[in-house]
Amino acid sequence: MTRAIVLAAALFSTVTAGCSGPVVLLPGKALEGQAVAAPAEWAFTDAVSTVQLETRPADPYSVNIWVIALGEHLYVHAGANRSEWVEHMEADPKVRLRVGDSIYELAASRVTGQDEFDRFSDAYEKKYDRRPRNENVGEAYLFRLAAR
Repeated sequence: MTRAIVLAAALFSTVTAGCSGPVVLLPGKALEGQAVAAPAEWAFTDAVSTVQLETRPADPYSVNIWVIALGEHLYVHAGANRSEWVEHMEADPKVRLRVGDSIYELAASRVTGQDEFDRFSDAYEKKYDRRPRNENVGEAYLFRLAAR
């Protein structure tokens, strides 16, 4: 059993060595890619399941996350989970988002209106075939991303 654990740890270290972005569920550092201007609308992300979100510019922290496009805005959702990336965005709204090889510099703002949250929830269900876990805007962490 111990040998299997050592081999698994060695394989994991080899796979993740030198990775700047997140790996599966593990957060990463600064994202790499081509910096491009934010588009006027984000419908092209409907074909992309997972993107990478980088928070905390002073000490980059990146995660894999689902994203929902609604016109000129993108949305990321943490449910009722006040995760580390949520805390980072509340402290500093500057984020970077990687879709494919493109990096977009954006600003995050927490959604506080239930109508906007409901539109997000409908789009979330359409894209991912399920409703968000918590649809109460006062209890959930939903952020709108827009060009800086």
